[in-house]
Amino acid sequence: MGLAPAPCVRRLEQDGVITGYHARVDPARVGRAFEVIVNVDLAVKDRATVTRFEEAVRGYPEVIEFRRMFGLPDYFLRIATADLGSFERFVTDRLEATPGIGRVDSHLTMKTIKHEP
Repeated sequence: MGLAPAPCVRRLEQDGVITGYHARVDPARVGRAFEVIVNVDLAVKDRATVTRFEEAVRGYPEVIEFRRMFGLPDYFLRIATADLGSFERFVTDRLEATPGIGRVDSHLTMKTIKHEP
């Protein structure tokens, strides 16, 4: 293109190619070192239940990633808490108390092989 780096970056930002910047935060230093993958299936999948569930879970600060999936599970969540006890309290007191849930499966990571932000 013949552009210097600064104008090139500005152009990529203007064109929507670069959508933002982020900082990498050490999870242990902010009390979020315990991360669990959680699959959720809804008991009922009508529009009202789906909407209520998504609105509720979107607001939980422990949920750092939230995806609605094709097929099963219905939802994929990444949960980050301080430790096992706080994770158990979150699941028991908040997540499983959310209307519409039929099943919750938790998966603990043995080893992270690759992670991209």
